[in-house]
Amino acid sequence: MNNYCIIMAGGIGSRFWPLSKDNYPKQFLDILGTGKSFIRSTYERFSPVIPDENFLVVTNKAYKQLVLEHLPMLHPDQVLCEPARRNTAPCIAYAAYHIQSRSSDANIVVTPADHLVTNEVEFQRIIRLGFDFLAKNQNALMTIGIKPSRPETGYGYIQVPKINAECGMQNAECGTNSAFPEVVKVEMFKEKPDYETAVKFVAEGNFFWNSGIFLWTLEGIMQAFKLYLPEMVDVFEKGLYNFGTPEEQDFINDHFVDCPNISIDYGVMEKSPNAYTIPADFGWSDIGTWGSLFTHAKKDDCGNALRGKVVSVDNKNTIINIEEGNEAIVEGLEDYLVAYRDHSLLVCRLHDEQQIKVWIEGLK
Repeated sequence: MNNYCIIMAGGIGSRFWPLSKDNYPKQFLDILGTGKSFIRSTYERFSPVIPDENFLVVTNKAYKQLVLEHLPMLHPDQVLCEPARRNTAPCIAYAAYHIQSRSSDANIVVTPADHLVTNEVEFQRIIRLGFDFLAKNQNALMTIGIKPSRPETGYGYIQVPKINAECGMQNAECGTNSAFPEVVKVEMFKEKPDYETAVKFVAEGNFFWNSGIFLWTLEGIMQAFKLYLPEMVDVFEKGLYNFGTPEEQDFINDHFVDCPNISIDYGVMEKSPNAYTIPADFGWSDIGTWGSLFTHAKKDDCGNALRGKVVSVDNKNTIINIEEGNEAIVEGLEDYLVAYRDHSLLVCRLHDEQQIKVWIEGLK
């Protein structure tokens, strides 16, 4: 009953434009065609480990009603509304202070709202293992590492000592201690590399993708905030007695914008000597780009990923995604992306998709 889950759901998913927009961002879409939105799938993935009343969703105030529509089992008080985007460290701190008003000895897992996991049984085993480790290591700050399947340039990496790289239950000498052989100490966090560096990381064997899923105790993360982000702590401490009361939202509305705009990785994880990871393989992807969606999408005989009422003529390795109620004929494209939703059209080369965020600024 002391296990809590913080779901971060405040982004707009601009790299998935035009499907993901300000008024209805990616976390509320069924981009994979599973019949469930990303945020609903995230909740169901954690629900065997977390009681319903211990879920918290941190989102933009504009999306509160959307969260409750997709997760009707949550009480409105479980949806924490940011008045402005301030990156992941303030987001997590806000939720941690809210949890502190309810429990002084909470265990916390933090997750984005828009990941794909194909092996949920293994995923839940890893999360339970993380909570077990925290029970014996209260100050540990954990992140889930993912065994890389390719030299990906869109993810950050976690480096562990080479002796620890192939940890497993069969080798009790390889992990942090014999009771938790799969848990290893983080040597260094690496930012998103260029392709040549990513190839080297994968070849080395002791680098793992940083999934952005974190586990820690309330005490452990609060100590880390005080040590590494004292200016942010000063903001939240002003309203210490407002958390968990009807005055909480007013305090956040007035003071959240004073928090530094910084990620939890930069602000805490890269500085802490207590960082640990569990290298895992449970079919993970952050589905953060059209390219990552293409990797997981069902394809026709020509390698095209088609969705909607589409006639595809002589296309190869192309994504064509057309909003329901519309239709399209597309001919002669290879390695392209065609997407239409809500009166907006995108046509670009797949390898140029990283420019989408730049291009949509031109529309503004």
